[in-house]
Amino acid sequence: MNLDDIKYCPCTLAEGFKTYSPAGLRIMFGRKKVSHVLDFNAPEADEEVAERLRLNSSTISISGAQFKQSLVVENNKLRLTKQGEPGQYILKPIPFSPPFGKKEELPANEHLTMQIAKQAFSMLVAECALIFFKNGEPAYITKRFDYAKDGRKIAQEDFASISGMSKEKDGESYRNSGSYEDIAIHMKKYVMAHAVELEKYFERIVFNYLFSNGDAHLKNFSLQQTTSGDYLLSPAYDLIDTAIHIPADSFFALSDGLFSNEFNTESFKVLGFYAYDDFFEFGIQIGMMESRIRKILDKYRNKNQKALILTQSSFLSDSIKQLYTDHYIDRLKMLNTSFSHKI
Repeated sequence: MNLDDIKYCPCTLAEGFKTYSPAGLRIMFGRKKVSHVLDFNAPEADEEVAERLRLNSSTISISGAQFKQSLVVENNKLRLTKQGEPGQYILKPIPFSPPFGKKEELPANEHLTMQIAKQAFSMLVAECALIFFKNGEPAYITKRFDYAKDGRKIAQEDFASISGMSKEKDGESYRNSGSYEDIAIHMKKYVMAHAVELEKYFERIVFNYLFSNGDAHLKNFSLQQTTSGDYLLSPAYDLIDTAIHIPADSFFALSDGLFSNEFNTESFKVLGFYAYDDFFEFGIQIGMMESRIRKILDKYRNKNQKALILTQSSFLSDSIKQLYTDHYIDRLKMLNTSFSHKI
């Protein structure tokens, strides 16, 4: 894009900024005056990298198709890490040859979805921003959350590992196996404060549905160890409206959907989509109190004006802004449908 046309902070999407706002610099770089433009261009694909990404994308996972680079800040500038050097940031350029369309919209899509989760719904997320190569090409940058301020590596396990799933043992689609209820079962086993963490998890599932995130697989949910040795749900990451890039063939990334044991509600059997009844029943199945389920669902049932404003302030093209909004409105209608009149 033309970098002279920037009117919104590439981190917070606040209006009236041609670079990172003071808030954006504080959030991403500890107030260091880091430029929104890198002093190098995007890497070019070589045959080895392109082939690796193609193989990793066999299940059309957007995150699997992205080439990632590690960055650190040095003298107020971002640079690529040296061999063996721990990174502070992860950079995701536009994918080389992904098996999906509209690849140029991918960085802005992920950035917007993460900002909506944080700013419109107060969700704990990995801090992120857009950044631009010298030629104006956008990339997504996220601040690593698996290192403490003192440089200590924080223990973290994703739910593919926790579930004992691997490509070698379970095949290429291992990360898409099981159900979201299965993840909740593992959370109860390993998380001492699971009553609180399950509510955060439930909210994340509702968010993913509302914003058409069909890539929320086992590796996109993780537990982190606290200083006291307990485990908590990690900040949300890899949130994106996948329907913009991949024609929706299912509502969720996991093959069994919300429920274990091939269970479906009467509502889903009749309507053919997940509605209020399904999420209410999902909350019951994972052990939440009815009053808490209703409170969280009520938070998401109303059209969120902040989400709509952020969409218009985003770096998506105008046509994709409209598509993103349409997807959200369509899913809102689905969530506000109740076959059994539980609303």
